[in-house]
Amino acid sequence: MSDTSKPKRYRMVSKFYREKYGEKVYKLPVALPLTCPNRDGSAGVGGCVFCGEIGAGYENRPAWMTVQMQLDENIAHIAPKYKAYKYIPYYQNFSNTYLNLEDFRAYMEAGCIDSAVGIAIATRPDCIAEEYLEILKDIQEKYNKDIYIELGLQSVNYHTLEKINRGHSMAEFIDAVLRIKRYGFNVTTHMILNLPWDTMEDTIEGAKILSALGVDQVKLHALYIVKNTLMAKWYQEGQFTLISAEEYADRVIAFLRHLDPNIVLQRLVGRAPEDNTLFTNWSMGWWRVQDLIDERMEALDAHQGDLCNYLNGRAVRKFL
Repeated sequence: MSDTSKPKRYRMVSKFYREKYGEKVYKLPVALPLTCPNRDGSAGVGGCVFCGEIGAGYENRPAWMTVQMQLDENIAHIAPKYKAYKYIPYYQNFSNTYLNLEDFRAYMEAGCIDSAVGIAIATRPDCIAEEYLEILKDIQEKYNKDIYIELGLQSVNYHTLEKINRGHSMAEFIDAVLRIKRYGFNVTTHMILNLPWDTMEDTIEGAKILSALGVDQVKLHALYIVKNTLMAKWYQEGQFTLISAEEYADRVIAFLRHLDPNIVLQRLVGRAPEDNTLFTNWSMGWWRVQDLIDERMEALDAHQGDLCNYLNGRAVRKFL
């Protein structure tokens, strides 16, 4: 099991929360009865090739439950088990700004419970518009809650974005980040570092782009092959191969070394139930993959940001 007492060579979100809020903070998943523009024909059909029928939230309560019901059940489980009493309701499944404005406001306000220090909204880059950001700004001021917006990107390679049927380009992602930053909200970007069509060069360029844009947090995970998806069909037909766990660790380390040291890491590897997948984390526990990353970083004496030397006019520094 991962040694939690040993200092990390990267900036983890648990430490960030303690520094910002003075105590342990837990995210509480919330599922809303909505869909995604990449499923209903607005941006595409079929969704991303790796996305299952329930979207991203394997630990979510059913979407038919009210926000309050979901939060109550999650808090009843989290508080005694983890001794955490401050929370961030996390609207996780599908695209949580893909709603009419009235419903969006109502759902977001429902998450502003007394024990919440903020709310987190997972969505797509092409679902960020000024009208929604204005509502979030009003909620921030009215309820004194921090706003965290999580954008799925997965890859900075536009050929890969097309291959996985993301339904948006890099331009929409850049536009979304710049708009969100103008409101002062916290931006998280989700990245998959072992997509079969990406290279180490794509991994490093991803870290550079996120650093240059000034994103606040990053969430990394290895690709899951979810059953009954187009990705699963390609996998079973042998249309692609996946890199090894060791190669994934090398990509994560290269990403971290080129990433701005101020950016917070929500995670380095995710987890999904084996019953729902054909492939998950090389059949290892998520903590073992993280241990592998930590061990290799220590052997290299590498740290987050130690290769982040490319911003602010790299070519003219000799004159400064």
